[in-house]
Amino acid sequence: MSTASQYQTQPRIAIIGGGPSGLVLLLTLHKRGIPATLYEREVDSKSRAHLGGMLDLEWNSGQRALRENGMEDTFRKYSRRDAEEFRVGGKDGVSLYSRDNPEADSHDLRCARPEIDRRVLREIMLDAVPQDAVKWDHTLASIRSLGGGQHELTFANGAVVVADIVIGADGGKSRVRPILSPAVPLYHGFTGAEISLAPEVAALPENRDISDGVGKGSCMLAEDGKVFTLQRNGSGRIRAYLWHRNTPDWTLPHDPKEAKKVLLDIFADWAPWTRRFIEIADENAIYIRPLFHLVVGHRWEHKPGVTLIGDAAHLISPFAGAGANLAMRDGVELGLVLADAVSKGLAPQEREAAVAVWEGEMFAKVEGFTAVAYNNVELCFSSAAPQAAVKALQDAMAQT
Repeated sequence: MSTASQYQTQPRIAIIGGGPSGLVLLLTLHKRGIPATLYEREVDSKSRAHLGGMLDLEWNSGQRALRENGMEDTFRKYSRRDAEEFRVGGKDGVSLYSRDNPEADSHDLRCARPEIDRRVLREIMLDAVPQDAVKWDHTLASIRSLGGGQHELTFANGAVVVADIVIGADGGKSRVRPILSPAVPLYHGFTGAEISLAPEVAALPENRDISDGVGKGSCMLAEDGKVFTLQRNGSGRIRAYLWHRNTPDWTLPHDPKEAKKVLLDIFADWAPWTRRFIEIADENAIYIRPLFHLVVGHRWEHKPGVTLIGDAAHLISPFAGAGANLAMRDGVELGLVLADAVSKGLAPQEREAAVAVWEGEMFAKVEGFTAVAYNNVELCFSSAAPQAAVKALQDAMAQT
């Protein structure tokens, strides 16, 4: 029978990846006095800080992850209720459906999905964990089982560490996943680009029609097998994603002016304000954004000492508005399981059994969302869009 005295040595916990799931996991463990180290490939906390749009956090997942760690007030401070507005229209740029929160001034967030910029979310979580718990410039090069649940991690910078528990929070291209599963990301058949307007450009009076078209939060325009989504970040930047059907190796010219010409050709007969968005977009911020997903129902047999969370476990498209919420729920729930096991001094095999139970529960919880995300991609790119997307949203609202 295990006792705390028998297993008082803290397991070496390594979290690979500093996205929402990895940071929530680190935060959850830290708040409960459980040491862990997060290894992130980015050079420092400012790297790629300009990337990433808004995330709408739901009460029982994304918000819960912060609430369970004493950060509800911080979330309230930095999240935006007005940005909950969501519009849907076609290539004429006219809204056919608009969803807003009539209780945006309410203090109760249980039925709300406040928006927060991904950059801001990362910053508030980094501020809440020890600086030395995050190792920057650590790109995982390989992972090797040493037996007994231990794994050796080798990083591109030459560092080598051994861990008793490894959590792959390293996204769709996870280098931890092959230890557990042969699954690889599957191409949806659609690709495109991310472009944006700098805050000072978005605020210009002559761009009022763009601002009016986007609204206070997010806007999705879908028609003819193409999708143009836009969102207003807290900084004032308006970010857009332009998708169309093409091969996974589709790319854009390196010259931003030529790249814009390609996008203008693809969206040739779309609303004038959407085309001008392309014309005046920031030439230093054009990125290719293909759509990938893991097979619906992805799961693995439990193996000692290693598991996956977030996109590494269940990569989905953004067309369900669920990816970040599921990732953050993974982080907090696995964190609570590990913290409970370590604080009770459970034997390794008992701890592994608890993780295996959590994995089974996670598989069951996410499968419905992954199916919805897959179906929504098909719907939004179908010949029935945008009307079919509007009906789906109306049906979903009627069920809530």
